[in-house]
Amino acid sequence: MTACDHLAELPAETPAPQTPEGCAECLAEGTRWVHLRLCLTCGHIGCCDSSPRRHASAHFEKEGHPVMRSFEPGEDWRWCFVDETLV
Repeated sequence: MTACDHLAELPAETPAPQTPEGCAECLAEGTRWVHLRLCLTCGHIGCCDSSPRRHASAHFEKEGHPVMRSFEPGEDWRWCFVDETLV
């Protein structure tokens, strides 16, 4: 994993998941996801790029929040969309 400057921009505490039951947009649309991602800036829960709607990436594109982490049980890896690397 590589360090990136965007980690320093994150809140001191990990934000609470806004929709811990699943991807916010998929829940609203009635669609399904494959895996979930947590935005480390605001707590948005979006679906991964293997999911049909790719809402985590769409959240980054819309909001510019650079770092997310897996919201899957037992996983804690983080991804920086800007640097396109694990951090």
